[in-house]
Amino acid sequence: MVEMKLVKCVVIVVFSWFMVDWSYAAFTPVDNYLIACGSAQNVSLQGRVFISDSKQSSFVLKSQENTVIASSNSSVPSPIFQSVRIFHAPASYKFEIHQKGRHWIRLYFYPISDSGHNLRSASVTVVTDDYVLLNNFTFKKYKGSFLFKEYSVNVTSNTLGLTFIPSNNSVAFVNGVEVVSVPDDLIPNQAASLSHMGPSSGLSVLAFETVYRVNMGGPLLTPQNDTLGRTWENDKKYLHVNSSAQAVTVNPSMIKYPVAVTPEIAPNWVYATAEHMENADVANTNFNITWVFPVDPNFVYFVRVHFCDIVSKVLNTLVFNVYLNSDSALPSFELSSITGNLAVPYYKDFISNSSTDSNTLSVSVGPDPVAEVTDAMLNGLEIMKISNGVKSLDGFSSAEKLFPKASLKKGKLGIVIGVIVGTSFVIVLIALCYCCSVVCRSKATHQSHPWLPLSLYGNSQTITKGSMTSEKSGTASYVSLTSSNLGRIFMFQEIMDATNKFDENSLLGVGGFGRVYKGMLEDGTYVAVKRGNTRSEQGIAEFRTEIEMLSKLRHRHLVSLIGYCDERSEMILVYEYMANGPLRSHLYGTTLPSLSWKQRLEICIGAAKGLHYLHTGAAQSIIHRDVKTTNILLDENFVAKVADFGLSKAGPAIDQTHVSTAVKGSFGYLDPEYFRRQQLTEKSDVYSFGVVLMEILCTRPALNPVLPREQVNIAEWAMSWQKKGMLDQIMDHNLVGKVNSASLKKFGETAEKCLEEYGVDRPTMGDVLWNLEYALQLEVTSLALSEPEDNSTNHIPGIPSTPLEPFDNSVSMVDGVNSGTDEDAEDSATSTVFSQLVNPHGR
Repeated sequence: MVEMKLVKCVVIVVFSWFMVDWSYAAFTPVDNYLIACGSAQNVSLQGRVFISDSKQSSFVLKSQENTVIASSNSSVPSPIFQSVRIFHAPASYKFEIHQKGRHWIRLYFYPISDSGHNLRSASVTVVTDDYVLLNNFTFKKYKGSFLFKEYSVNVTSNTLGLTFIPSNNSVAFVNGVEVVSVPDDLIPNQAASLSHMGPSSGLSVLAFETVYRVNMGGPLLTPQNDTLGRTWENDKKYLHVNSSAQAVTVNPSMIKYPVAVTPEIAPNWVYATAEHMENADVANTNFNITWVFPVDPNFVYFVRVHFCDIVSKVLNTLVFNVYLNSDSALPSFELSSITGNLAVPYYKDFISNSSTDSNTLSVSVGPDPVAEVTDAMLNGLEIMKISNGVKSLDGFSSAEKLFPKASLKKGKLGIVIGVIVGTSFVIVLIALCYCCSVVCRSKATHQSHPWLPLSLYGNSQTITKGSMTSEKSGTASYVSLTSSNLGRIFMFQEIMDATNKFDENSLLGVGGFGRVYKGMLEDGTYVAVKRGNTRSEQGIAEFRTEIEMLSKLRHRHLVSLIGYCDERSEMILVYEYMANGPLRSHLYGTTLPSLSWKQRLEICIGAAKGLHYLHTGAAQSIIHRDVKTTNILLDENFVAKVADFGLSKAGPAIDQTHVSTAVKGSFGYLDPEYFRRQQLTEKSDVYSFGVVLMEILCTRPALNPVLPREQVNIAEWAMSWQKKGMLDQIMDHNLVGKVNSASLKKFGETAEKCLEEYGVDRPTMGDVLWNLEYALQLEVTSLALSEPEDNSTNHIPGIPSTPLEPFDNSVSMVDGVNSGTDEDAEDSATSTVFSQLVNPHGR
């Protein structure tokens, strides 16, 4: 059905090109450089002509040493890739700019195989006069066969320099370059900031990189169909649930552009197609259509959503909600009341970041509960990365650092100005230091935390240095553990010393809450320091939750919180250091050695013990709500510990079955029942853990949009193989032939039960733990039997010489602290059936 609609769409597109072709000639760029690099002749591509860079006119190639290669391979993916220019040293294209302002910079890369160089291993860096566009890119770490990049840069001088720098003793290369002027108002100066982690104004001077440009419900649109030469892809591979949306299409001639929106904002084919709810009569008004996009969590994003009501028959009936991640972007949004008519384009801009520690950005639309019509829709979407503080769109190195010659033009005049400004700065700095010292002395007697409610500290209404007992004079303070037991309070200077002033070389990772650094305390203890972003409201909530949760929890399989720092409006958490980092890094994406099947089972068991403790170890259970492989950390002995409790939630009371709460977590791991009903239970963690089990077995991400549709979601894909009894066909190739079949079968059955659609059909974490222990014993026994026969069982690791006590799902707690040692209680909790597995023919 979907395919038929797309075919219909394409037919209408072809027909409409003849009907509305005039609309695509509305904008004529003043600067329009289309360069075929290394080519001896001009190249035609999608209705445009790229000229050879050897025919220099108003642009100049400055290169000391370069090579021109014309490909003899006719199978290149596009005519622009038939030639390449290779640089052995830094080289620049210089373009004359006739109209200052916004320009597209588009780059084409394809590693021609018969170039005489191993271009797949080439490491390429590209910078403009001010911005880093690409930093150490190599096809060796890239899954695609070619690379197309589009940037939007505000050019303020009469020339634009584009420099290609070989990195790591390699060469640089490029196949095609575009520098094209665009309307200045295409990127506004302001946008609504939802995450409070990025700029809401001043956007007009920043650089952008197009990450996604999507035509909902419609076909691929090429530069021939767009007045600004843009490409719009279809949305299907980004849908979280394929069956949640239905495409709708109208004749593009029906689109009525208002004065405020032109085809330069988006072509009429974007507004003439849309995705809306597959079942508009769905009873659950919490139902959403959601698109999920992997993004770099180190950057903030400009998000533009496009709407045009081509679904409604009459005005003022379609009311729906729009969300970015879990933030409400457009509540009770009624389009026709804004546009005054149907089929009138409208768009809205936002600033957002990736969802909490998931490296994705999600966009959702869903019906408003009070609406007459239960429906929601979206026509188009653009997601653009915003340059960071060092003017980079790839990493944290500035253009001056990567290519110092780029800043030489500021030369002698800059030196003179610098001396004058520097002298003035020193005078001002001395005055400021004096003022700061006075202010600091006045604040030293009464510290306040405007962003953190003081109820966190117990019953006290204020907190001062006088109320703390210092265990290390002048360096660190401790809240009295008899009243609050919140752990050690670190001074900010102590954190600075431990991390060498947050040295980037000590960076362990980046999450939604902030950056994590390796640190060393004065006593030589290694710690992990998570520095939050104080501008994030969600970060504040995570900070509070993490301290409150972990101050009450102590377990061998939970990462321990050592203390925190809230000085100078910082949000810093200090944890025990986990030497082997996140589990995910040992599965894929790095060169670390592969884990054995026994190691993987032991890690699964450790994580299951941590989650089982959360669910049963207190009077009221705790639901983690963000179980995934990046939140399972490994210590130096590969002991697994569950981490990151910023999204954790107290479980339902005894007389309740669930907790009603907004959906939070990471796409790919989210319990579908929780996603649909917004009803959270312990079984939501069980589902997420089932995804983790499959990720451990298959060593691939939970969501991978670049794969074929049926393989995008690991839960759906792996379950289809599990139900065929062929899980061994998709397992990590490093495990093939090294796994006991009975152990794998038990593991697969356990994961399948975890991934049941309805929570009531899923096992408890205690049951999951029991089954994983069983799978481990099957594996250990098979390993032992492969060794020389021995009448004694004492040589078999993990098999006790005496029968074990029956498994007990309960753990006694008194005031949030174990009456015994939790890990001892759970580690010994294994059924007596395991003692009979020494002889696999027994019973």
